[in-house]
Amino acid sequence: MELVAPDRSLVGHFESLEDPRCPLKRRHILHEMIVIAIAAILCGADGWVAIAQCGRSKRTWFEGFLRLPHGIPSHDTFGRVFGLLAPAAFEACFRAWVESIRALLPGEIVAIDGKTLRRSHNRGAGLAALHMVSAWATHNRLALGQVVTDAKSNEITAIPRLLELLHIEGCIVTIDAMGCQTKIAALIVARGGDYLLALKGNQGTLAAEVEETFIDADAKDYDGLPSQVVETVERGHGRRERRRYRTLGQLDGLSNGAAWKGLNMLGMVESECERDGKITRETRYYIGSIGLDAQTFASAARGHWGIENSLHWSLDVAFREDESRVRDENARENLAVLRHFALNRLKNDDTKLGIANKRLRAGWDDTYLHKLLFEPPDLRTKIKTSASPNIRAG
Repeated sequence: MELVAPDRSLVGHFESLEDPRCPLKRRHILHEMIVIAIAAILCGADGWVAIAQCGRSKRTWFEGFLRLPHGIPSHDTFGRVFGLLAPAAFEACFRAWVESIRALLPGEIVAIDGKTLRRSHNRGAGLAALHMVSAWATHNRLALGQVVTDAKSNEITAIPRLLELLHIEGCIVTIDAMGCQTKIAALIVARGGDYLLALKGNQGTLAAEVEETFIDADAKDYDGLPSQVVETVERGHGRRERRRYRTLGQLDGLSNGAAWKGLNMLGMVESECERDGKITRETRYYIGSIGLDAQTFASAARGHWGIENSLHWSLDVAFREDESRVRDENARENLAVLRHFALNRLKNDDTKLGIANKRLRAGWDDTYLHKLLFEPPDLRTKIKTSASPNIRAG
């Protein structure tokens, strides 16, 4: 296989990264270490020992496009260097790469949610487990960025910091009940986006008022009220799920509705799941600035779960993120960003394999690894639109 120089869209985003090491002690080139680490994680490595071993095993292949003046770094060197790198600067390089391949789609659903890396704590050093708030672009199938916070309870302060870093103009930002805050809604609108926020007990008065508004509207059979409804039925894995998505533009019943910037709709999802002869029902409520189109509401409410299924679940199952014992404060954050890079690339590779098997193939097949590293997908030509459910006016 003929190797070419590393793709500038990848390496170029890391070459400006400031090297934190003393110039007299730099035996290995920083951006080459980053390339080796990314390649190794694509190949199935989950820590510094495996990254170094992958580098040694593929040294001849790496020598086809890297200088490697002192060979492959040791696992201690990888751990020490990534422990010195400033996470904010490394994360900025990641976001720059994402934006270089991302397709900017009107109505793109950007889901925001938090995840704890359960075994990343160091009680002896007083270091709590790492908790990251991430943004997931549903149609692009990309992790757009992430910020670190001390605990799940601090997501309220982390979400605005993440929003400030992202390009969300024309997007619909979806957040669970933790992020249902007037300041967060106002920030989303100010940055050119729209929002759909879930309601739960943390917004007790508002949640009760929205529920009561739907009860009153239902009693009138929505006659004369601005409303749309869409129904979906899904079958699979031994279960049948029926969902009804209802929008309502009647906002008079909200005592503090004016405090929510751009608020123009209420949403309700009634779900019914039948499995093994048992039926469970659930009703969820939302507020948003996305208008009354029921299809848009259904896509946004359903699309929010992509961050759980496509990002968090994949990181836990295919990358074993929750098992990671890297505990250095900087290194664990930077390793999480490396996993996000690898996941983005694997999610947008059209090979008909699951994530775990793609990683195995990358380890076995240098041609495939070369494709993953140096041929980033052109998402502007590969985004597929999903089939739209039928809508009937309410």
